[in-house]
Amino acid sequence: MDAVWRLESARLIAGLARIVHDVGLAEELAQDALVAALEQWPESGIPDKPGAWLMGTAKHRAIDLLRRRKRLELKYEEMGHELLGVEHEISEREFEAVIDMDVGDDLLGLIFTACHPVLSPEARVALTLRLLGGLTTEEIARAFLVSEPAVAQRIVRAKRALHEAHVRFEVPQGAELATRLPSVLEVIYLIFNEGYTATAGDDWLRPALCEDALRLGRILAELTPREPEVHGLVALMEIQASRMRARVGRTGDAVLLLDQDRGRWDQLLIRRGLAALERAEHLGDGLGPYALQAAIAACHARARTAAETDWARIAAFYDALAHLAPSPVMELNRAVAHGMAFGPAAGLDLVDALTAEPSLANYQYLPSVRGDLLAKLARFDEARVEFERAATLTLNARQRELLLERAAHCNR
Repeated sequence: MDAVWRLESARLIAGLARIVHDVGLAEELAQDALVAALEQWPESGIPDKPGAWLMGTAKHRAIDLLRRRKRLELKYEEMGHELLGVEHEISEREFEAVIDMDVGDDLLGLIFTACHPVLSPEARVALTLRLLGGLTTEEIARAFLVSEPAVAQRIVRAKRALHEAHVRFEVPQGAELATRLPSVLEVIYLIFNEGYTATAGDDWLRPALCEDALRLGRILAELTPREPEVHGLVALMEIQASRMRARVGRTGDAVLLLDQDRGRWDQLLIRRGLAALERAEHLGDGLGPYALQAAIAACHARARTAAETDWARIAAFYDALAHLAPSPVMELNRAVAHGMAFGPAAGLDLVDALTAEPSLANYQYLPSVRGDLLAKLARFDEARVEFERAATLTLNARQRELLLERAAHCNR
């Protein structure tokens, strides 16, 4: 049942949202259909077309629901008339065809609705995982280490915000699509990053979140095949995901990139990532921010050993990224690349220029990177202080262990 729901829920909600024009109501109807399936399938067996069964059941629930509510709210009365009209216009066979048809535009509409800019990034993430990832409120709460009521409130407020802002369920076109696409890509990459480097908790990774983000990215790439940055993001996630098995030791400890056993990198994911990057390069007039980051990841993927990494090329990509999408975090990553390509003193100069940056005041990677560069310059006392400070800032237990271990090494 879980597998069927994961496969069908997004298509179901998207199809219903197209009919009722309200993602909250569409989700409610889809959940009702799921409950009916849980009651009936154990006895009757899973139907040949579970998606069509769920859609048909949801349709009947929609009509019943709207009939009950139409006396209470004018809007629902209008929807009831509309749906009753749909009932007469569309036969059961035709309704089955709805679920069998290419629902690409419906899914795309659902992605753009869940990632609408009127919502906060946290709300977009929660709503996307709920509507498109098929995750329950409990699963989302567990994934982000927040309370279940907090996630539930976040989702309820998100639906209310979409309703109050009169956000239409549709795929934006032309210039509007270009304007809203970055919001969608940001949400998918936020989900992936939280899985790839957990910001809190006891685990270094949360693979399920990476898988959800990858699945959403692949769907988006199929639905928007001419958008180079979509392929760039998919390439970035595929290549980064290829290292998942090598990022943790036998006891769950974190293993840094240069220390990883490259024999454990997933070559299939690397090939998929390189193919997506090639597509982004072919479609775009120059690489965008995600494609540039994918190109950096590709440099690591192509190096047979850590020593063979082309750091000068990586530093050049970061220089391009600094011009295209400047940010303090990107500057910190650029400092790491310059430190590897041109020596730790070059990297330290760039890091020191960031120490007064307010947005990095509590960012654990700033003292962590500075400590690494100071250690390479044999300035161990200063490095130890930086590693210890970084350890106090992180909320992730595995990362804290690693930082304290590095601090201890500075005393030897």
